Amino acid sequence: MRFQLSKDQFNELVSKIEEISAKINAARAPRTETYLNNKQFMEMLDVSLRTAQTWRDEGKITFSQVGNKIYYKLSDVENFIQNYRNAAFAKK
Repeated sequence: MRFQLSKDQFNELVSKIEEISAKINAARAPRTETYLNNKQFMEMLDVSLRTAQTWRDEGKITFSQVGNKIYYKLSDVENFIQNYRNAAFAKK
């Protein structure tokens, strides 16, 4: 038994295979995350050690602690800033 595809069916099949391949490759790609230490975090946001500690204590910023060292994911810092974003005020 022989099966034939039309040109459109063939192109659709190739497109689906490429889509599946792209998803597989994306899943295989190593995920890298940038971490900031406490000093980098404070410099980035121009805040004091006390302010950084207060934000951690209040649960405003997610962090990791290894011994006495504090680390923040850059993506968490970006989300933190975005969560406290204020829209521009319209001029009247």
